[in-house]
Amino acid sequence: DNRATYAKQAEVDLPLPVHRAVPMADDDPHLAEAFATALADLSARCDIIVIDTPGIDSQLSRLGHSFADTLVTPLNDSFVDLDVLAQSIPDSGRPPLGHYAAMVFDQRKRRAARDGGSIDWVVMRNRLSSLDARNKREIADALEDLAGRIGFRLAPGFGERVVFRELFPRGLTLLDLRELTPADGLTMSHLAARQEVRALLEAIGLGALAAATETPRENG
Repeated sequence: DNRATYAKQAEVDLPLPVHRAVPMADDDPHLAEAFATALADLSARCDIIVIDTPGIDSQLSRLGHSFADTLVTPLNDSFVDLDVLAQSIPDSGRPPLGHYAAMVFDQRKRRAARDGGSIDWVVMRNRLSSLDARNKREIADALEDLAGRIGFRLAPGFGERVVFRELFPRGLTLLDLRELTPADGLTMSHLAARQEVRALLEAIGLGALAAATETPRENG
């Protein structure tokens, strides 16, 4: 909505996503059917489908996970967030899976049983501090250890940058700025943030698409 409103007010031609919501209760017997209908409609119209699941464990969230080809999990630099992957139990040796990792494991089995497919699970650190703090290093070490044991791979994350929050009210992304901002208006922070976005897209196999969006600026 923010993006469509901004495009209209600024009179600029922005590519807009096709959006389909599945506002169904978990106990609705038509939940799976509604999800399948939305997915089929988008599959016929779009090259890439992003399923944004709620932050709670629900039937709809589990269903969305089971259809993912690539699962991207942003994780704040905190042991509180890390607990959803593996429970923090002192001196436990190999701590048990956290509730989210256990759910992903179940949906991977569900996907394999349904169509023989697999889910490429990517974990990215989010809102990273620029400071080289001890907690930051410990989180990095813990994720490296868990990656092989739980079965995900790590992707470059996003720093804690004001620009991400500034763009949200207009519905813009860092990849829009080349066309909408004068070349001399891009700050080093903008360029660094844009590189973070491109690095993530590269990590999940969409680097070529990101590069294609940044077409050379035309005169006039």
